[in-house]
Amino acid sequence: MNAAASRPEHHLSDSFSRDNPVQAVLPLVGGTPLVVMPVVINGVHGRVLAKYEALNFTGSIKDRMAAWILAQAYESGAIQPGDEIVEASSGNTAIAFAAIGRALGHPVRIYMPDWMSAERKALLTQFGAELCLVTHEQGGFVGSIAMAAERARTQPHVFQPLQFANQANVVAHERTTGVELVRQLASAQIAPDAFVAGVGTGGSVMGIGRTLRAQWPTMTCHPMEPAESPVLTLGCKSGNHRIQGVSDEFVPAIVKLDELDAIVAVNDGDAILMAQRLSRESGLGVGISSGANFIAALKLILRLGAGSNASDGTVPTVVTLFPDSNKKYLSTGLFREEPLQPHYLSHAVQLSRWSTISGCLCD
Repeated sequence: MNAAASRPEHHLSDSFSRDNPVQAVLPLVGGTPLVVMPVVINGVHGRVLAKYEALNFTGSIKDRMAAWILAQAYESGAIQPGDEIVEASSGNTAIAFAAIGRALGHPVRIYMPDWMSAERKALLTQFGAELCLVTHEQGGFVGSIAMAAERARTQPHVFQPLQFANQANVVAHERTTGVELVRQLASAQIAPDAFVAGVGTGGSVMGIGRTLRAQWPTMTCHPMEPAESPVLTLGCKSGNHRIQGVSDEFVPAIVKLDELDAIVAVNDGDAILMAQRLSRESGLGVGISSGANFIAALKLILRLGAGSNASDGTVPTVVTLFPDSNKKYLSTGLFREEPLQPHYLSHAVQLSRWSTISGCLCD
């Protein structure tokens, strides 16, 4: 396996003024390696390329969005020193705002559904955030958003990131994650056939998709959702699932389904089994959503077929994300035995030794 080079100074720090307080955090965000994994699924050879986002500041891809939104808010004057940061979140976004907010001297209040993992709750408390848990009876995730909005409306000196509606969320991934991926893929002379990622806020699938398709116009860009809760397909909450951080009861405002290709549905049990295999057999300790993204990539490889549609003339190549590590899921089904179902792909895929493309490809 190729060892990733040391992390560089953030190559997008010049996007903001030098005296922007968030400049102190930017060197700890982004510049993540790309894991390249050859696979064989039902006789079809392919490649899954996954951005390894556990190496960000708080261990997830959400650090990118949180840092960008806060930096932009400082540039515009929307946030002032000492303002309270108030957000509704199912976990990783909350942790990112809590840590970066405290690093910048802000009090942070998070409204979160009470069924999120114990690790998420403990981390938020340790980062000094005031955690307000919301029950099903209080409205769950929708209720959390309403409570955060009420706090911002009735209290002075409150900044609300509004992750589900804030276009800065999309721009963060256009200009960081997407740009990094273009450089990494180009450095290895790889032209991807497709990109797929789960939809929490939708910022990553929209932003990365736009940047990749600007470089490779014929590639497809797909949102992933849990088969047990097809919110994107139905347009509203339906059913329950165990892939924390995606499919949060509604279609976010920044998600433009008409700009995306076919939705890929993944069973949460298959996602759990895949994440377990990635850890046990490949040493990649990833979370449940990473397992789900990997299964979605396998489904696209099967659709592409045995190289017939591969744009680089080799095998079908699908880019995806490993949004976080397995450490925030110790109390969840990820660390329990999961029954195998006949239609699952997690046990049908053959995994090979993986390599990496460094994230340190600056101009």
